[in-house]
Amino acid sequence: MAKSPSSSVRGKLQSGRGIAVLGAVGVALLIAGPWVFDTYLLNILIKAFFFAIAAITVDVLWGYTGYLTFGQSAFFGIGAYAAGLAFTHGGFSVPMVLLAFGAAVLACAAVGALVGWLSFYRGASPFFATVISLVLPIVLTQLLLSGGEWTGSSSGLTGYETFDLSMAAWYWVSGAMLLLFGVLGWLLVRSDAGRVLAAIRDNESRCTYLGIPIALVKIALLVVMAVVAGLAGFGYGAFSGVVAPELTGFALGTELVILVALGGRGTLWGPLIGAVLINVATAYLSSSMPFAWQLILGVAFVLVIVLLPQGLVPLLLKPFGLGRIAARVPVLAERPLDARNNTQSAAPALQMHQVARSFGSLKVLQGIDLEARAGELVGLIGPNGAGKTTLMRCMSDGADRSAGTVVLCGNDIRQLPPEACVRFGLGRKFQNANIFESLTVAECLRIAGTLLEWPSLMRQGGTPNLPPYALDVVRTTGLDAKLSVVARDLSHGEQQALELAMVLALEPRIVLLDEPTAGLTKTERTQVGQILSSLAHRYGLCCLLVEHDLDFVEEIATRIVVLHQGTIVMQGSFREVVDSPLVKTIYSGSAHAVKEAA
Repeated sequence: MAKSPSSSVRGKLQSGRGIAVLGAVGVALLIAGPWVFDTYLLNILIKAFFFAIAAITVDVLWGYTGYLTFGQSAFFGIGAYAAGLAFTHGGFSVPMVLLAFGAAVLACAAVGALVGWLSFYRGASPFFATVISLVLPIVLTQLLLSGGEWTGSSSGLTGYETFDLSMAAWYWVSGAMLLLFGVLGWLLVRSDAGRVLAAIRDNESRCTYLGIPIALVKIALLVVMAVVAGLAGFGYGAFSGVVAPELTGFALGTELVILVALGGRGTLWGPLIGAVLINVATAYLSSSMPFAWQLILGVAFVLVIVLLPQGLVPLLLKPFGLGRIAARVPVLAERPLDARNNTQSAAPALQMHQVARSFGSLKVLQGIDLEARAGELVGLIGPNGAGKTTLMRCMSDGADRSAGTVVLCGNDIRQLPPEACVRFGLGRKFQNANIFESLTVAECLRIAGTLLEWPSLMRQGGTPNLPPYALDVVRTTGLDAKLSVVARDLSHGEQQALELAMVLALEPRIVLLDEPTAGLTKTERTQVGQILSSLAHRYGLCCLLVEHDLDFVEEIATRIVVLHQGTIVMQGSFREVVDSPLVKTIYSGSAHAVKEAA
């Protein structure tokens, strides 16, 4: 059930008070720490702060974007070795500090970009990206071990001159860095851009068909997180005066993942606080039980994953409202249609010439020639296995056909990916509701307009701006009363309507609809039929519809195209199709049987 505006405001105020209280406590501890903690604990906390910064980067990548990475230790180590190598071989001076700092940033950015390119190229699976993150620290460790005296090999580098700061000063510097990156991370994940990251985590396929360049977003995010981890490593190397290959290793990368899981994946504050507390506990307990402590930590990790997948810290912070993103009370706003999308061209919106799709010797589509114009609502029918959905894939993904050409609104899609086809004016609705299940209705609608209005990196918007026909979908189906409801809690029909509204939010000129009435009630089917008719006849969109309910198709379609065994065997009006002897032969029955079989 949707929350009332007053309850949402109260929750937001309570969350704000909780953040203010804990923030004040944290700042007070940062200021008073040197007078409260002994030297040994200060030393542990300084190192813990640097590791906590690295843990934040893992949580942004894994918890918020869905990219499980074990490679952030490599960037931490690059930053640490930038300080160690520069100060060992070049001495300590202001120019050398600037050189080491710049080298840390540039090296982390370059390696991050390379890893991102290898991990997120078109068609790469999330598993492959994780494997690359496993390989990176192993390769880097081997390079350091083979570096001889220059890198210190297995002994690392020790005893180099570094900043002449007191323990208290280092405590304040490292604490300020942690506070800075913690606040920046919190602003990011609660912003509109942070919601896009969560959308990528939930459903990459839908993001692709909303025109979001997922690979570029992930690469850019990885580069930024690599630099942040490198800066944390630089601080660690400058403070400790010791760097070793273990700082770049797979073991540290795994520990960072464990810290995030124990602290609370996808909460940001959980990994931050958890990393500090666990590092302090490790330092005190490892001396008295060096082997048992590792076992205890491992068992705790398994138990948290199984019993408390949200982590430990969120349970402790729940009374303070931390670990949740307080969304604004959403409202809807109408966006005027782009003048280019509000005019109908004499040229066909869709042109397909000799399109074919085969899997080895199996020919799914062959010799497809099809045109569709603005204002048409074309029904694609045919027996199961005729190639209807495959034909839609060929329209929306340049790499999903074996031969032929596809032109969308005058643009040859060649071998371009779906996000490029979306920019040409294509919108695609899938057979099963393809939405972002962990986000609210309002957040889903805002993300759907990302291509037209790039999200802010620091600001959280609360007003989805939708074109008039998308607003019609939202209001006709009652979604305007459920803007604060999480998408997974909607009924099947409401989820279908939400996906359609998201597709239309892009102001497409061609809309592909794969069985949009599947699983809907009679009332919902009537609503969808009215909406689709309006899209074609009132707003001049070109709609292609795959639908098994021919009574529904008869009511709204302007033309019927019949597919059989991968070829178009007939097209014409609904009555011409169902009365055709050829179609009756294909379906082995009367016109009524055509309706039943199709």
